[in-house]
Amino acid sequence: MQLIVTHAGFLTTVQDIGRVGYRQFGVSSGGALDLHAMRIANLLVGNDENTAGLEITQGNIRLRFDDERIISWCGGDYEVCVGSSSMSAGHPTLVSAADELSISGPQQGCRAWLAISGGINVPRVLGSRSTDLRGNFGGLEGRALRDGDVLPLGRNSAHANAWIDTLRSERIAQWSAPKPWSQTATATPTLRIVRGSDWSRFNEAAHQALTSEKFEVTSDSDRMGVRLGGPELNQTGDVDLVSEAVVPGTIQVPPGGRPILLLGDCQTIGGYPKIAHLITVDLSGAAQLRAGEHVYFSEVSIADAHQLLRQREHDVDRFRIGLSLHDS
Repeated sequence: MQLIVTHAGFLTTVQDIGRVGYRQFGVSSGGALDLHAMRIANLLVGNDENTAGLEITQGNIRLRFDDERIISWCGGDYEVCVGSSSMSAGHPTLVSAADELSISGPQQGCRAWLAISGGINVPRVLGSRSTDLRGNFGGLEGRALRDGDVLPLGRNSAHANAWIDTLRSERIAQWSAPKPWSQTATATPTLRIVRGSDWSRFNEAAHQALTSEKFEVTSDSDRMGVRLGGPELNQTGDVDLVSEAVVPGTIQVPPGGRPILLLGDCQTIGGYPKIAHLITVDLSGAAQLRAGEHVYFSEVSIADAHQLLRQREHDVDRFRIGLSLHDS
């Protein structure tokens, strides 16, 4: 029960939904940069939502299986094939022993999340199998995958075994995730924000620029954060701040005025003023930002942010129920 990495690509790591309860010790939550996509991909293959899969950055990887598995992927606009058969995002697909999966692209966005029934069975570190690249722990030896790596897989769940029997004839399932959940990359996205704790430290021109002008993703962005070029966001005065907690989605502004949108591997505290915070449901869009692309921000209320998250979780609950109907 193994997954063989024939070609590892630019940056491919083992990720689940991250580490919970260790931020007070300086350990980032980490995990898949799009937790929602990872959860949905797992549900589509009969896994628990926190099962470890692969996060693929910039594609061009090849994988080979040594037994029957159901796989599914969500994320950017990639070309994904099992052998010579194309595999659409959000559709569970049966792979057999010796089948090769190839992932290339993307044409839009920069990341995808691949779930495999049974999950990747590397050891848990601090309650998670996620790779922490800066801490060099978790995942496979705390590093990105390399050509020739072999990953242990867990046992298929009862759900997965029932679906494998169904999929032996059609290979690719007719059921799927909603397209906005499985294909998350868009051209020049508009991401929604709420005001941060230091909103009042910035002048009106900075407020207007943040919510009306476009920003460019710079090349020094990574899993820790997206650095943005564009209009400078100026403070009303030079005030030294005590370092405070930050989380994925926080938008910090260093002295130069160029904002940084923090992602899953971000530090646990920061001393730059926090002008805004990305709403949770739009972290999926942030995970697809790549160098040279542009992004806009628009302000919403905290009440709206809460309602959008509640509605999505309600929809996920209904999705789980729908998937359970395919067991028989």
